[in-house]
Amino acid sequence: MSPSEPTSGTPVRTLEQRLEALRRANEIRSQRARLKKDLKNGAIRIEQILADPPEFIKTAKVIDVLMAVPNCGKVKSTKALNHCRISPNKTVGGLSERQRRELVSFFQA
Repeated sequence: MSPSEPTSGTPVRTLEQRLEALRRANEIRSQRARLKKDLKNGAIRIEQILADPPEFIKTAKVIDVLMAVPNCGKVKSTKALNHCRISPNKTVGGLSERQRRELVSFFQA
């Protein structure tokens, strides 16, 4: 192996590939920000997101999405996760059907 070869298992990407990945990441961040704003102002409900999450929110942590719900800060979000037996590191796309149902019922109560 020569000194100019990468030593890690990271794939080598072209400039176009890196720019495309950056563009996609920025678009996802923008979509998430709009969704959180809509949650905050009541244009969409958390139950709708949990029932059928859009593709761009599936990789977001559940706690981050819950904290965008009105009157739901860190304490209430953590309480919801504990009540529904969900790890704080769980993503929206990684929720099981049981976890989705329990979260929906937690916020409907």
